[in-house]
Amino acid sequence: MGMFGASRLLLGAVSCTFFLAANSLYSSSDDVIELTPTNFNKEVIQSNSLWLVEFYAPWCGHCQRLTPEWKKAATALKGVVKVGAVDADKHQSLGGQYGVRGFPTIKIFGSNKNKAEDYQGGRTSDAIVDAALSALRSLVKDRLSGRSGGDSSGKQSSRESGGGDKKDVIELTDDNFDKNVVNSDEVWLVEFYAPWCGHCKNLEPEWAAAATEVKEQTKGKVKLAAVDATVNQMLASRYGVRGFPTIKIFQKGEDPVDYDGGRTRSDIVARALDLFSESAPPPELLEIIDENVAKTTCDAHQLCVIAVLPHILDTGAAGRNSYLEVMLKMADKYKKKMWGWLWTEAGAQSELENSLGIGGFGYPAMAAVNARKMKFALLKGSFSEQGINEFLRELSFGRGSTAPVGGGGFPKINTVEPWDGKDGELPVEDDIDLSDVDLEDWDKEEL
Repeated sequence: MGMFGASRLLLGAVSCTFFLAANSLYSSSDDVIELTPTNFNKEVIQSNSLWLVEFYAPWCGHCQRLTPEWKKAATALKGVVKVGAVDADKHQSLGGQYGVRGFPTIKIFGSNKNKAEDYQGGRTSDAIVDAALSALRSLVKDRLSGRSGGDSSGKQSSRESGGGDKKDVIELTDDNFDKNVVNSDEVWLVEFYAPWCGHCKNLEPEWAAAATEVKEQTKGKVKLAAVDATVNQMLASRYGVRGFPTIKIFQKGEDPVDYDGGRTRSDIVARALDLFSESAPPPELLEIIDENVAKTTCDAHQLCVIAVLPHILDTGAAGRNSYLEVMLKMADKYKKKMWGWLWTEAGAQSELENSLGIGGFGYPAMAAVNARKMKFALLKGSFSEQGINEFLRELSFGRGSTAPVGGGGFPKINTVEPWDGKDGELPVEDDIDLSDVDLEDWDKEEL
């Protein structure tokens, strides 16, 4: 035997891997029902019938040899057991959902359509029919004893069948996905799963717990969702889902990307919060014009960063805006920390200045206040991007010296007019009329 002939024999002895163009092995005139991603859910998953399904590739020699036997079995079982076939070379997403790795692969879909069984028997029509009748007998006995083995409608997902609180995981389908996710202003983490997938079942409680925590921490701006890819096959195909679970991140104006992080609650939450911070606008920089602004900001954040800027007469509008621009850049840089950002003019909030050890000189100045602990840290470097960055970086690592807020409580805040964005004006002094003053009397004044 020549080398070419030996190679061909070797390839034929195992599963098919060699590609040759070929037409479908079945036609509408056969009793074999052709299955596709479009009709698989309706025909198989939602069916009460027992199904034998062959996943094949037209170029596969083993599949070609099985074809006449598969047709004979389908004819013999007509009206008793459904016999179908999937061109898994053409419909790779469907094959991928059921873990098809070689051809032909035959699966039996019994009472629980979410748990297909692999057929391991012979590849003659007699062996196939015997296996079908054996499976049918088991299905009938299960029904007789009240064991359905699962929801034959295929609409029950593992997410609905108990085990953990999944109230904050949003179930998405082919029908509602675009409306909810595409062009949404929120960030979405979407898990594509299969009910029979063991890794998916392990992920489920972690995903559910993360969904609740993320909802609370981001005020619903980041959402966790799940798609049963065995039911919603159009979505799985559109996003190239090949294995389970697959998690994808959807953000407005961007192509979806794969989530490749850990699968614990803490890993998922950490990634979700990063996404929230990245997509969130920079925090507001507010002028302290009354007690409500100051207390609300400081009470709502772990830290509030307060700047006391020079009087408008000392800097003018341009100078003040340059200081505010530095603060805005730092607020954006540290927005993941979700701190509050405030500013006031020197002298406008004297009790606040005194409580923070600023005290009437050294402007501009900055302090970071923890309102819960009533402690603060003072900027000791320059009021510049570099100086403030070093100050805040130390704080973010829990370093830097702190002191208690003077007075032990939140200082009194004055109500003032907000800055109008303009240069300051010197107060107008009254003119003195010297017309009736006798200047000669000044010479007689004794010093």
